[in-house]
Amino acid sequence: MFVREENFKTFIRLYPVISILTALHLIVFLLLNIGPQADFLYYYFAGSNYYISQGEYWRLATPIITHVSLTHVLFNSFSLVIFGPALERILGKGKFLIGYFGAGIIADIATYFILPINFAHIGASGAIFGLFGIYLYLMYARKEYLVGAGNKQILLVVLVFSLITTFTSEGINIYGHLFGLIAGAALAPVLMAFVPRQKFR
Repeated sequence: MFVREENFKTFIRLYPVISILTALHLIVFLLLNIGPQADFLYYYFAGSNYYISQGEYWRLATPIITHVSLTHVLFNSFSLVIFGPALERILGKGKFLIGYFGAGIIADIATYFILPINFAHIGASGAIFGLFGIYLYLMYARKEYLVGAGNKQILLVVLVFSLITTFTSEGINIYGHLFGLIAGAALAPVLMAFVPRQKFR
């Protein structure tokens, strides 16, 4: 379920949404690190609480595809490539996008209301935690989709590790991670409402 055996071409064909999102991560990362447009893009893509309060509501979504650090973009993109495909197949393209961006935007809304007006942030971590939230729902409400105890163990280990690093690493938007997780779990019943009860293969 989480082992990727497809070649590059097959992966793109099977998981077009994951492929496009990963490409966006990398393209925006390169544009933010190379060329004269870098400062312009960061200025308009960052999730600045102050500018959101001034009506620039697109900043609730643009941080989800915005990374400056190489380790940040690689970690989030790797997480998306490993844990996203199963959900893209289960939910379908449209619902996956709603779940991914929905969780990320809810996390950014929570960040706006909880953290100071001068706080700014970037990164897809809230959306990635949203995927984990959807998986948590599947674990306990739609168990037929998590084939084998090994998949559940992998998810729980990764989630626990991610939560530990959330609270122990510097510069982490803790509220973004936590509310992304909660948002994913809350959105999951709606997203799964019309998905047939069948085992995921």
